[in-house]
Amino acid sequence: MSLERRSFLKLLPALPGLSYISSPKENEPAARISMRFIVASDGHYGQPGTEFTTMHSDLIGWINREKIQKGVDFLFLNGDLIHDDPTLLYDLKTMLGNLRVPYFVGRGNHDRVGIDVWESTWGYKPNHSFGKGEYAFIAADTSNEKGEYVCPDVKWLREEIEKYSNKKSIFIFLHITPEKWTDNGIDCKEVVELLENTPNLKAIFNGHDHDQDGKKQKGKKPYFFDGHFGGNWGTAYKGYRVVEIYEDNTWQTYQYNPTAAPVINTFNGKD
Repeated sequence: MSLERRSFLKLLPALPGLSYISSPKENEPAARISMRFIVASDGHYGQPGTEFTTMHSDLIGWINREKIQKGVDFLFLNGDLIHDDPTLLYDLKTMLGNLRVPYFVGRGNHDRVGIDVWESTWGYKPNHSFGKGEYAFIAADTSNEKGEYVCPDVKWLREEIEKYSNKKSIFIFLHITPEKWTDNGIDCKEVVELLENTPNLKAIFNGHDHDQDGKKQKGKKPYFFDGHFGGNWGTAYKGYRVVEIYEDNTWQTYQYNPTAAPVINTFNGKD
């Protein structure tokens, strides 16, 4: 996939927070995207009193459109795929079959299914990871079959980080944020310290807090939230987060409201 950053920047509105981005100088080649992925959270498929089918159809349409217009390497659904009832998992997977991009999933506190059911449905355990080229992606479980909030398995997380120590960058997905800086976060000091001391870790992506769609910082590590695309509370819009990694060793992420088309909370970092 190849998309020039210069052409993308010309489309950005003058929004607060865009000072991180600078257009390429004249006669300087525009950086090209080497990888582009999307993070969306909290669909709550099957939640009573919500139009969950429409919400999922909307997301699938938005992602498929992104694939056609700009390219998408994969979608990560960061927890609360369903709403409590384990029998909903099959129907959700059937619906996600309409996606035209590869996708991965993480377990949330409302995904109340056991590890065996999860693995038989998705082909991997709630704790899983994958590599793509020079980049690695780690999804660490933050709940259980009872729906309790739990800290990630730090031993497993440490082993996965070590496994990918030779990768250029690591990106981590956690449904529940490991810092008590939101109403629904939890305190996972050992995990936060591990993440802070991982040199090639570039960002952590959290779901769970439907009302959060920005960035929080712990030491040198940014933690990003993506609001929600389902459920019955949270940000006034349904959206998702885009991450673009460039060939010139920079990357950026922004939140996107697909119904109004504004880019929100842009952050630009050095890879």
